[in-house]
Amino acid sequence: MIKINQIKIPVNDNKTDIKDVIRKTLRLPKKYDFTYSIVKKSVDSRKKEELLYIYSVEVKLLDCSESVVMKKIHNNNISIINDKIYCFPEPVFSKEKKIVIAGSGPAGLFAALFLARAGYKPVIYERGMAVEERSRVVREFWETGVLNTECNIQFGEGGAGTFSDGKLNTAVKEKNGRIRKVLETFNEFGAPYEILYVNKPHIGTDILKSVVKNIREEIIKLGGDVHFNSCITDIDIINNKVRGVTINDSYTTDCDVLVLATGHSARDTFLMLRDKDISMEAKPFAVGLRVEHSQDLINRYAYGVTNFTSLPVADYKVTAKAFNGRGVYSFCMCPGGYVVNASSEAECTCVNGMSYSKRDGQNANSAIIVTVDSNDYGKQDVLDGMYFQRKLERAAFSEGKGAVPYQLNEDFVKGIKSTACQSVIPQIKGLSIPANLREVLPDFLCDSIIDCMKSFDKIIKGFNMPDAVFSGVESRTSSPVRILRNDTLQSRNVDGLYPCGEGAGYAGGITSAAVDGIKVAEAIATLTF
Repeated sequence: MIKINQIKIPVNDNKTDIKDVIRKTLRLPKKYDFTYSIVKKSVDSRKKEELLYIYSVEVKLLDCSESVVMKKIHNNNISIINDKIYCFPEPVFSKEKKIVIAGSGPAGLFAALFLARAGYKPVIYERGMAVEERSRVVREFWETGVLNTECNIQFGEGGAGTFSDGKLNTAVKEKNGRIRKVLETFNEFGAPYEILYVNKPHIGTDILKSVVKNIREEIIKLGGDVHFNSCITDIDIINNKVRGVTINDSYTTDCDVLVLATGHSARDTFLMLRDKDISMEAKPFAVGLRVEHSQDLINRYAYGVTNFTSLPVADYKVTAKAFNGRGVYSFCMCPGGYVVNASSEAECTCVNGMSYSKRDGQNANSAIIVTVDSNDYGKQDVLDGMYFQRKLERAAFSEGKGAVPYQLNEDFVKGIKSTACQSVIPQIKGLSIPANLREVLPDFLCDSIIDCMKSFDKIIKGFNMPDAVFSGVESRTSSPVRILRNDTLQSRNVDGLYPCGEGAGYAGGITSAAVDGIKVAEAIATLTF
C-alpha cells in the first residue's frame, strides 16, 4: 500500500479528479490501474484567499509493483505502508463464564459487542431506558423541567454522548488499529462513511441514536442480553473476587466478571465503591461555563467568509493562561449547536453542548473551562471532587430557579444579572432564564474565565463581544475519580472487576471510551483463571 499525504485541491475546484492527481503524483502510465481510499480530509484555511482541501490517500496498485513505482519518486509525502487491520485476540476465557456489564455507554456497548462477536454472552444492565424511550423522557424534561433522575442526558442507552455532538476525534494514540475499528464499527451500524476520513469526525445526536439501537440489536442477536431500568446497586465480593451483583436493591444475580462502565455521573456508584473499599483516587477535572456566539462569527474567523456551500461548518479550539496561572480552554465545541440542560440529580443544574448531524443551528457553543484539583476542592475524601461538582450544580439550580441560568458576557464581567439578550439569542434545550452566574462559580473561576476571554479575542476577533452568552454550569467534563486497575485491567484489589471507560477515569470522549471498552473485552477474552 502506498500512502500519499498533502494532496491539495482548492475548495472551489469542482473539476479536478483526485484519481488523476494520484496518477500524476506517482508518475503512473495510463496502462496501470489502481484503487484508492481517502484516509483523511481537512481544510487548510491559513490563506483566506486560497482555501484548500488537504487529502491523505492510501493507494493499492493493481498491476505493477510498489517498489518499482517508488524507485522513481523522491517525495517525503509518499511512502509504502503496511495496512493495519485490527484483530481481536483468540479467546481463552471459558465461554460458560457469566460476564455482566454495568452501563451501555460507548465503553459498555463496545465491550459487549466485541465479547459477543467472540462467542460470549454478555449481559448489560443499564439504569436508564432504551434510546427510543430515553429520547422522549429527555424531550419532556426540556419542555417541563420535570427531571427523571434515572433516565436523562447522563443516564440511558448510549451514555452521555448520545445527546451531544457525537464527536469522534480523540487525542488517544494507539498502534493496534482500535481507533480505526471504532470508526468502522460506527459506520457499519449506520454512521456516515465520511467519519472514516474527515478531520474531527462527528455523527450528530440524531444519527447516533439509531447507531446505538443497531449495536444493541446486534449484541442481542449474537446471544447477549440487555436489561433497561436496571441499576447495579451493590457488588457481591468474596475473598477479593467478584461473585455477583444486586439490581435495583431488589434481586441478586451471580457473575464471574463485572465490567464497570457506568459513566462519569454515576455518583451513587462512586459512593458504593468507596464504601466497599474499592481502590480509587481523586483526579483533576475542569469546570466552567458554556459560551455561545453566532456561527457566522466562527465561520468568518475560520474561512474569512460566512457565505459558503462546500465547506464544513467551522469550529475552534482556544487555550490560554490566566493572570493567576490557571489554564483556561475550550472543550466539546459544538458548531451550529445547542446548549442542553444535562442535569441528572434533583435540585442540581449542569449543561452540555449538542449538535445535530447537519450542524445547522444559528449559534456555535463551547465549554470554557478551568482545571481544578484537590487543592481547590479538598483532600479529606476521595469523593471531594464529586461534592465540589454538586455544590456548583446546586448553586446553578438555585440561581436559575430550576432553569438553565444564562448571562451576557458584559454583565458577567460586571457581576450583574442580565435582563435581555442582544445579537446572540441563546439556543438552549430546556427551560432557561437570565441570571447572574457570578453567584454560581467561585471568584477564582470567574476571574480566570474573564481574563482569558480577552486572550481568546486576540485569536478570534469578536470572541469577547459584550453580548456573547454564558450559561452554566459546565461541571461534567470528566470523572472526578479514577478507579484504579492493574496491568490486566482489573481492579487493583478485586479480581474480576474491570473499571472501564470515562467514568472509571480511562477515557475522555466517545471514541476513547469505545477503545477502552474494546481493550477490556480483549483482557477478559484472554483471562486465564
